[in-house]
Amino acid sequence: MKPVKYRKLKESVSAYLYLLPSFVVLGLFVFWPIIYSFYLSFFKWDFQNQDNPIFIGFENYIKLFKLDKPISISFNSDFFNTLILVMSFIFFMHLIFDYKKIEKRYQKNLVIIMSCLGIIALFLANSVNYLSIVISIIQLIIYTFLIVSDFVTQKSNKTFLKLLLFVAFYAFFYWFGVPEIISFLLLAKQQSLFIKAIWNTTYYVLLSTPITIFLALIVALLLNQKVRGKAFFRTIYFIPFVTSVVAVSLVWQWLFNDNGLINYFLIQLGFSKVSWLKDQAYTIPTVAIISIWKMVGYYSIIFLSGLQNIDQSYYEAAEVDGASPFQKFRFITLPLLSPTTFFIIIVAMIGAFKVFDEIFILYVGMPGPYNNSGMTLVYYIYDKFYNQQRMGEASAAAYVLFGITLVFTFFQMRASKKKIYYDS
Repeated sequence: MKPVKYRKLKESVSAYLYLLPSFVVLGLFVFWPIIYSFYLSFFKWDFQNQDNPIFIGFENYIKLFKLDKPISISFNSDFFNTLILVMSFIFFMHLIFDYKKIEKRYQKNLVIIMSCLGIIALFLANSVNYLSIVISIIQLIIYTFLIVSDFVTQKSNKTFLKLLLFVAFYAFFYWFGVPEIISFLLLAKQQSLFIKAIWNTTYYVLLSTPITIFLALIVALLLNQKVRGKAFFRTIYFIPFVTSVVAVSLVWQWLFNDNGLINYFLIQLGFSKVSWLKDQAYTIPTVAIISIWKMVGYYSIIFLSGLQNIDQSYYEAAEVDGASPFQKFRFITLPLLSPTTFFIIIVAMIGAFKVFDEIFILYVGMPGPYNNSGMTLVYYIYDKFYNQQRMGEASAAAYVLFGITLVFTFFQMRASKKKIYYDS
């Protein structure tokens, strides 16, 4: 009888030999281009230097964020004023919702002091230099210390109320005149095409992703009901996803035209025409509408799969206890659907960051009607690589996009880690 170790080694070698063709294909067409593009991001490689790329270090990355003209607002001032605004709100929320849950007295005192200190600093931010920098750094250090010392065993989960309070908090100090990072970005995106691409992409992600997921969940809940023709409706909702992006964009181009079907219905309802394809203010919303229409069916099918995996005994027990449909949705469906929701959020967000096809087809190869209003990160990379033949800058931009997506995904995973329930 052969030794156990030898048999395990033979099985492992056999398994890897079966996987070897896949590794070779992935290495040639995925891993090698990724590694080589990262290498190229440190070189000046364009149509003039194709044979002999020139090593320039981080110059490509610096050039992406370089402004054509200086602006009146200081980035450092706005960054730290924004940081102190966020940190003060965090301490303020702990003071309102979690104060009684903090066990140690010195931790309670730190929360009170940091909340008061932050609000005082916000009122004096415009008149005292470097105050926001010092206070925000102190708040960040103190909060890190409190997190490490586990100062709150069970935090309040009143997310919607916290969101409303943050909007009120932000609006008050914005009206009061505290400079913030958004003011800097609004000016900077006019002087840097890459910053504008980041702004437009983030705007698109924040606009399209929540609406798509919400509508997909609603459609999935409807398709999960006992109605006739469920297979037909599932097919109807799924068709936009499998349809060619080119065909979809061309149809929507006709619908959004000045004399298209959408404006026809708006006129019939008593509204005036909307310049969907000519006004830069509607560029990102127009692309978002197309993407939402295309992706809702796909995500609803995934939601539907998650809904059908929920054991019906939970609902039967809830009915015995007299639970209402909303209570069953809130306390059974949402928690048990959280793994599916988490997966969809991650996939939808990453997909939204890669938006390109809709813009390219809808505006006939241009990044929007004018003023680069449809310039996104992927379109920027395409323009640098294909049109301008600046491969080094395109590679640097691609890795900045990768970094942004990685940061968003990391925070999403951290935020959702304790809210996902896996039913065993």
